[in-house]
Amino acid sequence: MTAGCSFELSGHEVHIWTLRTSVAGTLAERFEGVLAPEEKDRAVRFRFDSHRNSFIVRRGTLRCLLGSYLNLHPASIRFHYGSKGKPALALPAGIEFNVTHSSGLAVFAFTAGCQLGVDLEQICLMPDARNIADRFFCAEEAAEIMSLPPGERECAFFSCWTRKESYIKATGDGLSAPLDGFRVTLRPNEPARLIHIAQDKNAARLWTLHDLPLSPDYAAALAYRDRQRALSVFAIADPAEFLTVL
Repeated sequence: MTAGCSFELSGHEVHIWTLRTSVAGTLAERFEGVLAPEEKDRAVRFRFDSHRNSFIVRRGTLRCLLGSYLNLHPASIRFHYGSKGKPALALPAGIEFNVTHSSGLAVFAFTAGCQLGVDLEQICLMPDARNIADRFFCAEEAAEIMSLPPGERECAFFSCWTRKESYIKATGDGLSAPLDGFRVTLRPNEPARLIHIAQDKNAARLWTLHDLPLSPDYAAALAYRDRQRALSVFAIADPAEFLTVL
């Protein structure tokens, strides 16, 4: 596992782990042994081996990381799910976590004592960026994206998307929450921030947003309901590194 890392979380820290999830089936098999029966059932429903292996590695790694934080065997960890599907530890242990994945990478965020969410998207050309922004973002965000030079629009679009997704994942509302109900900053080099939540600027000040510079081809963001916390962002890891705890 990453050298020099610590599995101690103070009350004002967030740990960010990033994992490559494109793996051979033989490696996925080693992670499968720590999964719960319902996770194994989910895995077999994937049509393609690559998607199945990626799921197994993500879930197995989440268990390995939680096991290291909690000093438990990964297979012993149990989850429960909120009404919108957000996972949490079945037995409260003071640790909050969230997971996201996109195109061969997965990100795991851990903290103590506050809601948090993380989102990751691979940046790509978006010929329909205007239509998507008009449909899902608030009017000010959509106009701001289209006011930028063409070469900056994709980055602004994905910055906006990941910042918004990280917030609704932190609240546990998921896609049931309208993305146009709150506004975020999105311009290049502009600090990540919630501007308002349902037009309430004071509510927005209760939250902190961070961009996560994990890889040049990806946009990633973190949201949590607290003043700014110290971030520890570990280098992108190979899944085999996490098998050392088994």
